[in-house]
Amino acid sequence: MSDTEKKTLGRPRSAQSHQAILQATLELLAEVGFERMSIDAIAARAGVSKPTIYRRYKSKEELVADAIESHREDVIIPDTGSFWGDIEALIQSAAQITLSPLGRQTVGMIISSATSNPPFAQVYWTKYLQPRRQAFAIVLERAKARNEVKTEVDSNLVFDIMSGVMLYALVFQPTTEPWEAYVSRALKLVLKNAVV
Repeated sequence: MSDTEKKTLGRPRSAQSHQAILQATLELLAEVGFERMSIDAIAARAGVSKPTIYRRYKSKEELVADAIESHREDVIIPDTGSFWGDIEALIQSAAQITLSPLGRQTVGMIISSATSNPPFAQVYWTKYLQPRRQAFAIVLERAKARNEVKTEVDSNLVFDIMSGVMLYALVFQPTTEPWEAYVSRALKLVLKNAVV
């Protein structure tokens, strides 16, 4: 067997190990929580060695953040040609990701882990939220270029407000209208002074 064949045969096993690590992490996170979960337990459940985990991750916080994100889709920044069209597309995308049972469980794990463990919160913020905030700024810049939104509007603040409204409505579900309609209505009210 050539070196090339050996390398090719090794790759699926590595990917399989990585998936097993992520799955074991999510399972243990749901069962025992962030604080009580250990790398030893993750390795045992995934059927890998601790060095296999530490070759991929510097810390438990980084591993947990990656495991959570492995079940979430990347946010695609829409370009519908209008600010509210883009916002509605983002709301629809968020609904598909977060309103499923797995999505709700994932949000619960993120909140629980981030509030009880500042290092996890920092890793999650740096690795996942901050890039999404930066990507969301594109929506605002396009809207500003089309003179739909005032130039002084802070894209980070809009992203935070949108995230806050979505999270609130996920935890305390509206009873008189669908989640998407509630989020859209709330954002239009909050952002009405930002729109030209």
